[in-house]
Amino acid sequence: MFGLVWAMAGQPQQGGGNPLVAFLPLIIIFVIFYFLLIRPQQKRAKEHQKFLESLKRGDRVFTSGGIVGRVVSVDNNLVTLEIAPNVQVKVIKSYIAGPVTIEEKK
Repeated sequence: MFGLVWAMAGQPQQGGGNPLVAFLPLIIIFVIFYFLLIRPQQKRAKEHQKFLESLKRGDRVFTSGGIVGRVVSVDNNLVTLEIAPNVQVKVIKSYIAGPVTIEEKK
Protein backbone atom coordinates (compact mmCIF):
# COMPACT_ATOMS: atom_id res chain seq x y z
CA MET A 1 0.00 0.00 0.00
CA PHE A 2 2.79 2.44 0.89
CA GLY A 3 4.49 1.65 -2.41
CA LEU A 4 1.43 2.98 -4.29
CA VAL A 5 1.44 6.23 -2.25
CA TRP A 6 5.13 6.83 -2.93
CA ALA A 7 4.65 6.11 -6.63
CA MET A 8 1.86 8.70 -6.93
CA ALA A 9 3.88 11.39 -5.17
CA GLY A 10 6.22 11.80 -8.14
CA GLN A 11 9.76 13.08 -8.20
CA PRO A 12 10.79 15.79 -5.73
CA GLN A 13 11.76 19.15 -7.29
CA GLN A 14 15.46 19.74 -7.71
CA GLY A 15 17.09 23.15 -7.13
CA GLY A 16 15.45 26.54 -7.08
CA GLY A 17 15.27 27.30 -10.78
CA ASN A 18 15.49 30.76 -12.26
CA PRO A 19 13.38 33.28 -10.26
CA LEU A 20 12.89 35.40 -13.39
CA VAL A 21 10.98 32.56 -15.03
CA ALA A 22 8.65 32.42 -12.01
CA PHE A 23 7.83 36.15 -12.32
CA LEU A 24 7.67 36.23 -16.12
CA PRO A 25 3.85 35.77 -16.28
CA LEU A 26 3.35 38.67 -13.84
CA ILE A 27 5.71 40.88 -15.85
CA ILE A 28 3.89 40.06 -19.08
CA ILE A 29 0.50 40.82 -17.48
CA PHE A 30 1.78 44.19 -16.21
CA VAL A 31 3.10 45.11 -19.67
CA ILE A 32 -0.25 44.20 -21.25
CA PHE A 33 -2.14 46.27 -18.65
CA TYR A 34 0.19 49.21 -19.22
CA PHE A 35 -0.33 49.31 -22.99
CA LEU A 36 -4.05 48.50 -22.94
CA LEU A 37 -5.25 50.44 -19.89
CA ILE A 38 -2.78 52.80 -18.24
CA ARG A 39 -1.19 54.48 -21.26
CA PRO A 40 -4.46 55.30 -23.10
CA GLN A 41 -5.93 56.72 -19.87
CA GLN A 42 -2.90 58.97 -19.40
CA LYS A 43 -3.24 60.16 -22.99
CA ARG A 44 -6.94 61.01 -22.48
CA ALA A 45 -6.10 62.87 -19.26
CA LYS A 46 -3.48 64.98 -21.08
CA GLU A 47 -5.94 65.82 -23.86
CA HIS A 48 -8.61 66.78 -21.32
CA GLN A 49 -6.13 69.01 -19.47
CA LYS A 50 -5.21 70.75 -22.75
CA PHE A 51 -8.92 71.25 -23.48
CA LEU A 52 -9.50 72.82 -20.05
CA GLU A 53 -6.54 75.15 -20.49
CA SER A 54 -7.85 76.31 -23.89
CA LEU A 55 -11.39 77.14 -22.70
CA LYS A 56 -12.52 80.57 -23.80
CA ARG A 57 -15.65 82.69 -23.79
CA GLY A 58 -18.31 81.44 -26.20
CA ASP A 59 -17.34 77.75 -26.18
CA ARG A 60 -20.24 75.32 -25.81
CA VAL A 61 -19.42 72.63 -23.25
CA PHE A 62 -21.07 70.00 -21.12
CA THR A 63 -20.30 69.12 -17.52
CA SER A 64 -19.87 65.73 -15.94
CA GLY A 65 -23.28 66.29 -14.32
CA GLY A 66 -24.93 66.63 -17.73
CA ILE A 67 -25.40 70.40 -17.87
CA VAL A 68 -24.89 71.95 -21.30
CA GLY A 69 -24.03 75.62 -21.58
CA ARG A 70 -21.98 78.38 -23.15
CA VAL A 71 -18.85 79.66 -21.39
CA VAL A 72 -19.34 83.23 -20.15
CA SER A 73 -16.10 83.61 -18.21
CA VAL A 74 -13.12 81.54 -17.13
CA ASP A 75 -11.26 82.10 -13.85
CA ASN A 76 -8.48 80.02 -12.30
CA ASN A 77 -10.67 77.15 -11.07
CA LEU A 78 -14.17 78.37 -11.91
CA VAL A 79 -16.05 78.56 -15.19
CA THR A 80 -19.29 80.51 -15.49
CA LEU A 81 -21.75 78.84 -17.85
CA GLU A 82 -24.92 80.31 -19.31
CA ILE A 83 -27.38 77.43 -19.40
CA ALA A 84 -30.44 79.48 -20.42
CA PRO A 85 -31.05 83.15 -21.24
CA ASN A 86 -30.02 85.15 -18.15
CA VAL A 87 -29.30 81.98 -16.14
CA GLN A 88 -25.66 81.50 -15.20
CA VAL A 89 -24.05 78.86 -13.02
CA LYS A 90 -20.50 78.58 -11.75
CA VAL A 91 -18.82 75.23 -12.26
CA ILE A 92 -15.44 74.00 -11.06
CA LYS A 93 -13.22 73.79 -14.12
CA SER A 94 -12.31 70.13 -13.65
CA TYR A 95 -16.00 69.17 -13.91
CA ILE A 96 -16.18 70.36 -17.52
CA ALA A 97 -16.31 67.06 -19.41
CA GLY A 98 -15.92 68.18 -23.00
CA PRO A 99 -17.08 70.32 -25.88
CA VAL A 100 -20.57 70.05 -27.35
CA THR A 101 -20.21 68.82 -30.91
CA ILE A 102 -23.84 68.07 -31.80
CA GLU A 103 -25.67 70.92 -33.52
CA GLU A 104 -28.85 71.99 -31.76
CA LYS A 105 -32.14 72.26 -33.64
CA LYS A 106 -33.85 75.59 -33.09
